Amino acid sequence: MSDAQLNLFGGLDATPEVSESTGKDLIPTSAAIPIAPGTYNSIDELAAHCGVCQRCVLGSTRLNPVVGRGAIKAPVMVVGEGPGQNEDEQGLPFVGRSGQLLEKILASVELSVAKEVYICNVVRCRPPDNRVPTPEEIAACKPYLLEQIRLVDPKVILLTGATALKALTGYKGAISKVRGEWIEWEGRLCMPIFHPAYLLRNSSKEEGAPKWLMWQDIQKVKAKLAEFA
Repeated sequence: MSDAQLNLFGGLDATPEVSESTGKDLIPTSAAIPIAPGTYNSIDELAAHCGVCQRCVLGSTRLNPVVGRGAIKAPVMVVGEGPGQNEDEQGLPFVGRSGQLLEKILASVELSVAKEVYICNVVRCRPPDNRVPTPEEIAACKPYLLEQIRLVDPKVILLTGATALKALTGYKGAISKVRGEWIEWEGRLCMPIFHPAYLLRNSSKEEGAPKWLMWQDIQKVKAKLAEFA
């Protein structure tokens, strides 16, 4: 056997090297690898894993992972369903028409994404044709979301749409039944609200219409934040 072969195999009698890699390094490779609370020290560290993640099939079709944007230590976190085409192209959540409307809604009660809000999604990769993420995709990505919640440590979490509501809390009913209500989840205050995309499809501002209801809901959010001040 040549010296090169001996070096390759570590010598005939050598003990194979034990990898110093921890299970943490394997997180992006498989949904079977758990993400324990406290795994990440920062959003940047989490984002690095998301950048190479293949925990579900969405990793093979995305252009860019969409981790989050806004204030890292924000009193308000907004959780959406998943990235669309604009988000996939830019690598940022809520940057299309829905995102523009969301920012207007937040600004109406003087909440700035740059200073008081952190925005993310249930899944970090765009489902093909903007379909609803599957339970398997949600389960694979949920531990990232839980770590984002821990790191941002928001006072309130706004769950935009039925998918976000179900993914985080397990609630399977219609969002119209609970929107605007405070829900306690894991010791945190959450409020389900209509997704901005739904509001774009329902433009009426008459009393009782979705946009009118959203105005009531965002006022409740502002009032609740004032209680923490």
